[in-house]
Amino acid sequence: MSESQNIEYKSTWRDEYLKWICGFANAQGGVIFIGKDDNGNVVGIEDYKRLMDDIPNKIRNAMGITVEVNLHEENGKHFLEIVTLPYTVPVSLRGRYYYRSGSTKQELTGNSLNEFLLRKSGKTWDDVIEPRATFDDIDENTFSAFLKMSEEKGRLPNIVGLTTQQIFEKLLLTENSQLKRGALVLFGKNPERFYPNTFVKIGRWEGNNILFHDVEEGNLFTLLRNVTNKLNNDYLKQKIHFEGLYRIETPEYPREAMREMLLNALVHRSYMGAPIQIRVYDDKINIWNGGCLPTGISLESLKRPHSSNPRNPIIAGVCFKGGLIDAWGSGTVKIFETCLQARLPEPELIEQDGGFFVTLFKNNLTKEQLTKLGLNERQLKAIEYLKEKGKISNKEYQEINDCSRNTASNDLIELTNKNIIKSSGKGGAGSFYILN
Repeated sequence: MSESQNIEYKSTWRDEYLKWICGFANAQGGVIFIGKDDNGNVVGIEDYKRLMDDIPNKIRNAMGITVEVNLHEENGKHFLEIVTLPYTVPVSLRGRYYYRSGSTKQELTGNSLNEFLLRKSGKTWDDVIEPRATFDDIDENTFSAFLKMSEEKGRLPNIVGLTTQQIFEKLLLTENSQLKRGALVLFGKNPERFYPNTFVKIGRWEGNNILFHDVEEGNLFTLLRNVTNKLNNDYLKQKIHFEGLYRIETPEYPREAMREMLLNALVHRSYMGAPIQIRVYDDKINIWNGGCLPTGISLESLKRPHSSNPRNPIIAGVCFKGGLIDAWGSGTVKIFETCLQARLPEPELIEQDGGFFVTLFKNNLTKEQLTKLGLNERQLKAIEYLKEKGKISNKEYQEINDCSRNTASNDLIELTNKNIIKSSGKGGAGSFYILN
């Protein structure tokens, strides 16, 4: 059995492994084997009798928790099994908090620590009362628009005759008649007055240089509308063609993918961190929001239907009732599906800088995308030639790359097999290739 989220192998005991035990206790629990190499093979330990007494005492004295320490023997070699159960309360090691995420141990600090402590207390950031706010801080127009949306979806029944305060209570946006943070993010007139980083930054980039930028402020529903309009009007182009008398506009990126990308960022971001940041380039667009993936959700699982585990369940619940999202973890799947249908490259999902990046690519013919497909320098040069000239022959391929006919033929066949180019269908000297 290899190392995983819940298993760690160590050939000898060191006191620094107390951090791993703390991380297991704060996460899903786990097991550390002392006397095994990284592959899980038993290498044995000589001082197992002393460690059987020392390890439980060190753990109890340093963290105030108990673990199960078991002695095992295999082929005459002894090894220890330290079993740590998950704790419902936060566990610290000398005032520091550690957490097991995936197969790594990380120290929790700053916003990550605040979120962790809230979660251990049975709360999330959006579920905390905002004592400075009153219902005068709620935007009535936004709330009325939400009620119409929820009525159309039929996801908020039995509210006829209820007051605004009663509906807020039904939506879990109040506690003892006081507004929660989630209420301000969703329906506030000016959420930035309470939480300065709720805005969205949009920038037009060329390489590492920013050409111009904008900032959009407001509650979640306002941001969804205004950011979308700003991108469509000032940052992205519409491809236009006519079918008979009808003017057809096609966006650079699928509308549904863009919508889901922005919604995911607004709903699942950490509101204690930096603002959402959108970067628009000639060949791609990406969006970053603070907050890493929740435990148990991997980047790979986002490409398929997966369980929903929102960072902000109150905000997510209201967005579901308003018909903005589904409660089935399908948002990222829609991004991949719509890009595939539009014959665009697979979106890129990465965790970076304490947050989550989603990138959409405009086409398959950029150098970045072609390099991912394994094209060599000759083929890359030929694609640039094709973009400019529209077609290329075997002879022209030889000339621009200073290569033999056989090399040109092999390269062109490979490009054809990868569906990047296609043959004109003509034989002999008049044959040529065009972009597929």
